Amino acid sequence: MYETNLHVIAAIAAGKDEENDHFLRSLAHHDDEVLDAMAKELNGTVGGAISCTDCGNCCNHLIVNITHEEITGLSSYLDMPEPEVREKYIEESLAGNCFINSVPCHFLKEKKCSIYEGRFTECRDFPHLHKSGFRKRFLGTLLHYGSCPIIFNVVEVMKKRLGFIEAKGNS
Repeated sequence: MYETNLHVIAAIAAGKDEENDHFLRSLAHHDDEVLDAMAKELNGTVGGAISCTDCGNCCNHLIVNITHEEITGLSSYLDMPEPEVREKYIEESLAGNCFINSVPCHFLKEKKCSIYEGRFTECRDFPHLHKSGFRKRFLGTLLHYGSCPIIFNVVEVMKKRLGFIEAKGNS
């Protein structure tokens, strides 16, 4: 029912930049609450049919932001001193923002998260389709359209449900 082959998704996505740009602009004509409810519902439906743990593609591409509390939690989860965890796995910006220092993620092993039970909030929340503000975040969502089967399928179903028809030259 849903496309899950990453090569097929990437190939389709490569030809839909203009269509997706038009779709992005068309979202301005829809109520934010309706869009949020639809994205949340489709995230549940599509996400229930597509297992993230069978894919793990986001872990190959995303820079994961983490909190200081999550670093402490990771230290505990790995049973490793926090300074060692920070040196081995964490980068900290001059502003004090922390993120995993490797893409793909250090903890991705055979398409699975080796710290799944202790994974970070940003990982738990991806692809963020359950959150409010779908329209405002849609450009960021499109960054993962060609690499996340859930995002790809949710966007394609939304286009159909909203009656979006791509026509050459429309803006």
